[in-house]
Amino acid sequence: MKKIRAAIVGYGNIGQYVLEALQSAPDFEVAGVVRRNGSENKPAELSDYDVVKDIRELKDVDVAVLCTPTRSVEEYASDILALGINTVDSYDIHSGIVGLRNNLGKVAKAHGAVAIISAGWDPGSDSVVRTLLEAIAPKGITYTNFGPGMSMGHTVAVKAIPGVKAALSMTIPTGTGIHRRMVYIELEDGYEYAQVAKAIKEDAYFVHDETHVMAVPCVDALLDMGHGVNLTRKGVSGKTQNQLFEFNMRINNPALTAQVLIAVARASMKQQPGCYTMIEVPLIDLLYGDRDALISHLV
Repeated sequence: MKKIRAAIVGYGNIGQYVLEALQSAPDFEVAGVVRRNGSENKPAELSDYDVVKDIRELKDVDVAVLCTPTRSVEEYASDILALGINTVDSYDIHSGIVGLRNNLGKVAKAHGAVAIISAGWDPGSDSVVRTLLEAIAPKGITYTNFGPGMSMGHTVAVKAIPGVKAALSMTIPTGTGIHRRMVYIELEDGYEYAQVAKAIKEDAYFVHDETHVMAVPCVDALLDMGHGVNLTRKGVSGKTQNQLFEFNMRINNPALTAQVLIAVARASMKQQPGCYTMIEVPLIDLLYGDRDALISHLV
């Protein structure tokens, strides 16, 4: 069996868990890792792999797993898709997904490649659950309650704000899909707390939520990558009222994101050129194994 050759682009929290997921997947092999510093200060766990600054330095890459900040996804994906290499990412700005899908779709189709975007757990696997719940109760309301736990996307957004030395953004559910953001920061020397806190609250990641910013001496003392979600839908099936569904998860945030990325990387090899979200991809394409055996097991 020819294995899928996957490159890891970015080697932070998610990239490290993507490596573990690839090592555990029987149908994948690691084509290499792309880091800003290349092989400089190469971590011990990457000793058996090519570590480069540009994906063009790697051979025979089938799919690039983008483990970069959300706001740089479009730039990286566009560049890599233009090489005819599939991309998958965990872009998490919900309001930007349709625009990203349209933009990357043009590049992917022009170069015979596939992009699957927003493939973390929300957006991502939770999107698939919400789709199923709406299908079986077409009229109704779904509430998505996150946490309590660390939001990686929000934390990365805070770290990018001038004056922030280190950061942790915690998501606290208050019910009915409303959340409080608790942001802990270490300040860089020379910056005023009030100025930095104002910039955080005005960032697109935070502007629509109740946000509290606190300066602390050490963010690492607070760090916990645990997270979770409660999805609840109350609706109508046909003309029958009061249908109630609930889905709960308690997770390690980057580990789950990484596993979803590997599942969609597998699925990317089975799609026609273009850009997709997870709700557009056949679920069975996410899985490794014989199709008949999977159907027998799961249906």
